[in-house]
Parts: sequence; structure tokens; C-alpha cells
Amino acid sequence: MSLIKVRNLKKIYCNESVKTYALNGVDLDILEGEFVAIMGPSGSGKSTLMHILSFLDRQSKGSYLFEDKSNRDFDEDGLARLRNRKVGFVFQTFNLLAKTSVLDNIKLPLVYTKIKDKDQLARKAAERVGLSHRLSNLSNQLSGGEIQRVAIARALVLKPKLIFADEPTGNLDSKNSDQILHLLQELNREGHTIIMVTHDPEDAKHAKRLIKLRDGKVESDNNNHQI
Repeated sequence: MSLIKVRNLKKIYCNESVKTYALNGVDLDILEGEFVAIMGPSGSGKSTLMHILSFLDRQSKGSYLFEDKSNRDFDEDGLARLRNRKVGFVFQTFNLLAKTSVLDNIKLPLVYTKIKDKDQLARKAAERVGLSHRLSNLSNQLSGGEIQRVAIARALVLKPKLIFADEPTGNLDSKNSDQILHLLQELNREGHTIIMVTHDPEDAKHAKRLIKLRDGKVESDNNNHQI
């Protein structure tokens, strides 16, 4: 079943009389349960595409269906609810609150929900990434790999269908990078759909499918086993 359907997607930035096409006619289907890596040179449109797919931005032209519903059918509050309930985010810069406990950082997506057992959900997410022993530690007391595990636990806490990972190993050494990528693979095997933007071909090998963008268009789209 297609989770995401994109047709003729365009993102146009206008500066006076100059139009710049960040995306220029992208067609894309992503199925539930896929692990997709998106690569491309600087300016290829990969970050723009991720922002639209994750409901952080809207396209200028074309259609984007998520679970067979158009993103144009939602106002800004509706898109915010989709982001909160259906999507988890893992960033290169971690985006944790400094001098705040691991438990409280993981609980952040739960703040604006009516869920009562927030601590219990956060503890389960921490356990899933191997950080149960670190719940009372402050985020600035952790290693880079542990910080990224906290970010993944935070992305998991609401059990989203879709996880976006934006250069998730960009600030990590090779050992911690491998651990984070293997964790993303495990989460994918458990049923999470994962879309990872990366510049690193070695990172991309952990995905099942590799999409390459160039000049705002899909240059290639292959099963990783065929590359």
C-alpha cells in the first residue's frame, strides 16, 4: 500500500522576476514499510522534498497524497496535527533541550497531547534505543551517539508511521554512525517507514531503496540490491 504518492511536484521560489525551481516535476511513490535514502548534490532539492513530505512546507504545484489524502486538504493546524501524530523526526543537530533530562526530552512530542501515561511511553521509547539507564541524565552529559539515540526515542514516542532522518550521522564518528544506522534498520524491520536524507553513500547502503535527485528532478530510483 502506498503511504506517499507524489505527482509532478514543483517548488518555485520567486525573487523579483527570477524563478528558481527547487523541485521541478518530481513523481514518487513510497510504500508502507520502506526504508528510502534520498541523495543528491547541494541544491538538488532533497531538503526541499523532505520538508514538503514531512508537512513542514507546501509545494507550489503538483499533488502530494499521504494515506490517500491531499496535503492541500489540511490547514496549518491540520498539518501540525499530522506531524505530531504520524511523523517522527531525527536531525543531524539532534535538537534536544540542553540541561534537560533524557526523560523530559523524549516526552516533548507528548506535551500537547491528552495522553496521560507520558512517563510510561517515554520510558518504553528509551528502552527501545537502549537508554533506560540514562533517563535522569541531562542531555549535555551524554555522548554524541547517546544524544542521537535520545532523538530517535523522541521520534518514536508517539509510535509514528513515518520517520524522517535528516543526515542522522552527520555529527557522529564512524562507530556511532554504524550503531544509529543499524538501529534505523531495526525500526524499519519492525514496521516503521523511514525516509533518510544523506550525502554519504555508505549511509545510503543501509536503506532498501536509493533515490537520487539532481536539479530538482529524480535522476534515478533503484532498489539498493540492484546498485
